[in-house]
Amino acid sequence: MPLFDLTSLRRLPWLQPRRHCQLCDEATDHPTHSICTACEAELPWLGAHCQVCAVPLAAHGLICGACQNKPPSFTRVEAPWRYAFPVDNLITRFKHQAQWPHGRLLAELLAEHLGHAYDEGLPRPQALLPVPLARRRQRQRGFNQAQMLADWLGASLKLPVHNDWLQRRLDTPAQQGLDAATRKRNLRQAFSLGLQAQVAGAHLALVDDVLTTGATAGMLAQLLRRAGALRVDVYCLARTPRPGDG
Repeated sequence: MPLFDLTSLRRLPWLQPRRHCQLCDEATDHPTHSICTACEAELPWLGAHCQVCAVPLAAHGLICGACQNKPPSFTRVEAPWRYAFPVDNLITRFKHQAQWPHGRLLAELLAEHLGHAYDEGLPRPQALLPVPLARRRQRQRGFNQAQMLADWLGASLKLPVHNDWLQRRLDTPAQQGLDAATRKRNLRQAFSLGLQAQVAGAHLALVDDVLTTGATAGMLAQLLRRAGALRVDVYCLARTPRPGDG
């Protein structure tokens, strides 16, 4: 009788396929993620931030002045990182160059971050809603990065994803590089609820790649709250500081 059957041999560590870190290309023994421990530790983790909109702050446990003066329609933003190197580079390559493994890695790490947040008392939403992309840009890009992130998160967190509950009615100009006031003007009447949407009494989470001014998330959260949603959170990969902040 052989000492090992075929199944046992496949479990031997030296016969397992080696993962390589997407940042340094060194081999990593991480059981699930294609990033090494050293590179993961050096990611631009968010640190101290506003307890509502997640904008970076100088101290923990605070709410920024903007959220105190005019609370947004969403309840809480969850983001693991600041929008800085190398996360910004990974997001750009995922979003604009269709390098999907980078998006998948970031989604896996975001799911891990959210899992820890749930363990610490963050309420789990009933469903994930990806931020809809303008039709013209989706045709050009070939995919909606928020929808892909939501699908990966949903699978990891065992949460349903509703891709048709939010719709973008107007192809507004690209938001990148615009100030908050211009973004809000662009987004007026841009979104609507799909016929299938059942949001009354629900706790929902919007999914997007980066939160900059929060204008898009705020408009969508307002739409959902007016339709009866009890709570709307925002899950994203990275948060930018406000202009002029360090």
